[in-house]
Amino acid sequence: MSDKENNFKEKFKQALISTAKVISDDYKLDIKKVDKNLNSKNIEYFDITNLSDKKDFIRLRAEMDSTALKKKFSDKKIFNKNLPKNPSCKSLYDIAEKIRYEILGGKMLKGIEKNFNENYNQKVVSLSKNQLKNKEDVPIADAFELYMLKKFLNIELSPESSKMLNFWENDFSKSIDKHINFLNENLENQNNYSSKFSEIFESMDVFGSNNEEDSEDNEEENNEEENKPENNDDQSNEKGDQSKSDEIQTSIDAGFDLDDQQMNEQLENSDSLKESPEKKMQQDDLRGLDQEYNIFTNEFDEIAKAERLENKKEIEKLRRNLDQQLVGFQDLITKLANKLQRQLLAKQNRAWEFDLEEGLLDSSKLTRVIMDPYNSLSFKKEKDLDFKDTIVTLLIDNSGSMRGRPITIAAICADILSRTLERCSVKVEILGFTTKNWKGGKSREAWTKVEKPKNPGRLNDLRHIIYKSADTHWRQAKNNIGLMLKEGLLKENIDGEAILWAYNRLKKRKEERKILMVISDGAPVDDSTLSVNSGDFLEKHLKKIVKSIETKSDTEILAIGIGHDVSRYYNKAIKITDVNELGDVMISQLSGLFENKSTLH
Repeated sequence: MSDKENNFKEKFKQALISTAKVISDDYKLDIKKVDKNLNSKNIEYFDITNLSDKKDFIRLRAEMDSTALKKKFSDKKIFNKNLPKNPSCKSLYDIAEKIRYEILGGKMLKGIEKNFNENYNQKVVSLSKNQLKNKEDVPIADAFELYMLKKFLNIELSPESSKMLNFWENDFSKSIDKHINFLNENLENQNNYSSKFSEIFESMDVFGSNNEEDSEDNEEENNEEENKPENNDDQSNEKGDQSKSDEIQTSIDAGFDLDDQQMNEQLENSDSLKESPEKKMQQDDLRGLDQEYNIFTNEFDEIAKAERLENKKEIEKLRRNLDQQLVGFQDLITKLANKLQRQLLAKQNRAWEFDLEEGLLDSSKLTRVIMDPYNSLSFKKEKDLDFKDTIVTLLIDNSGSMRGRPITIAAICADILSRTLERCSVKVEILGFTTKNWKGGKSREAWTKVEKPKNPGRLNDLRHIIYKSADTHWRQAKNNIGLMLKEGLLKENIDGEAILWAYNRLKKRKEERKILMVISDGAPVDDSTLSVNSGDFLEKHLKKIVKSIETKSDTEILAIGIGHDVSRYYNKAIKITDVNELGDVMISQLSGLFENKSTLH
């Protein structure tokens, strides 16, 4: 096997592994122990040594995506709780769950959806069953998978696969079609989805009543099934002989449509996969913290990645605009970045234990040996320092009152912080919050249609924006930060729900230290909401959310008020009026954040 081939395959393998870690939401995923984490075979079972054509690449990418999505979206306890009592239904139940988390993955990222579609398309084309005369010639599990691909993934079946499905389609349609809407609406609710499928399978006439199976045997069978790889087809391919190696080399030279540049892009962009669109804010969370706060409807709320709000050309133009604003502060930025970096790295500086019997040779003590040859050598050892794995979330007010210089200062803050903290191995997430409309938007229209009930609560359509996720490098997301300067983006600000959203994102992270920094210009304001509720409705909610985070969580929260004092909402708050003040403010405040928590309160 040539060096070029080995190098290409190793890159492909690393791309698969990196992608699996990101998709599964577990960046510390131990590939060697993944069988325990995923109840599936070790990721190493993806045999990259036997790649003979493009189909193998497509299959492996789809299988890796599926395996990682199972870890992210499938709860084994819920899966087992709703397991059909009739063991004959088990294989269909497995397929239904697999399709569920693959659909969620496809919604999360178009690239995942493309991998699945390509893999299933080539799979249905390759299916060939000779002499099909009746149902007995087609395994029900094969037919059910085809049914699910057709109904849920909209995969176009080949003539051969359609013929296979035809024997069983009436049975499936009769039992399942009437529940299609319910199942699609509950893809994110595993319990509702799996319990409904279990109920469907139990009631299907095609299964006998084998409910007398011993429950222990059933559980044993379940464990065995859980430890099988998701897709077994193509796993039994024989290893190629020497002539195959020549074919592989030719295919690699052709690129498999996956040349070095594409491979590098996949590796580089794997961090950004995590940026899946999140769901609407949950009223239960809000009510748990503030019984008086209510929302008329969250149907029209939006959580969007910055790059989806504007075309690439416009985003690049806005970034150039921001860069022009940064020119006058270049010396300040460099000085600030260096100073802040020194401060943070100083907390990670090495500390040593000296005069030990073993360890690294202490060269500073060699003069003693030269002066006195009978003096024993001295060794040193590095101390273990407790510098916690840290993440900082910057939540930026994108309201209309921030237009002009304030939002420019906020964007510069975000840019400097992101670059500097990243150098110090501190992850940074940059989020923004505003509303989709002035004057209430579709929420107010819906309220009007039901004759304007009193005290409707929050009455506008939220827009929460992800400018940079924690696992995306600054250089990949830097253009997005310029979007803050876009005319028409900045509207109203409903701070309380935005802080809760940012906090919930932080809560899911695995870092030990979590810091939430809010950059705002004052009180929450939404004319639509405040015109039909009490004048302090949004302000009271903001205070309760902040107080709850400050007193009942491990997340540290700090606010920077641009031109306004926000200390009435936050225990730790500072005010700046100009970017020239940013240096001293960030050095003093951020440096303090990285001290022990006891010094913060």
